[in-house]
Amino acid sequence: MEEYMLPCFSKKFFGIECFGCGTQRALVLLFQGEFKAAFLMFPAIYTLIPLFGFIALHYLDKSRNYHRAIVSLGITNAVIMVVSYFIKHFFN
Repeated sequence: MEEYMLPCFSKKFFGIECFGCGTQRALVLLFQGEFKAAFLMFPAIYTLIPLFGFIALHYLDKSRNYHRAIVSLGITNAVIMVVSYFIKHFFN
């Protein structure tokens, strides 16, 4: 399965990881039941899944407003991604 993953273009062309590096591998680890390893690979994986769920609900269920949940999960996800990026690159 890992041979079909998309490469990180930032890492490939510039030599530095982007804020989303590790997302695909963390998702594969999550499907394999490796929950701790998925978190260590990409800590925002556990907020990314509900975010995409609420985005899907937003398009499927027009009777309810999911805007507040999407915005709050998006901000939370962005903060986790930035903090984990700096921890990974400057404290390891």
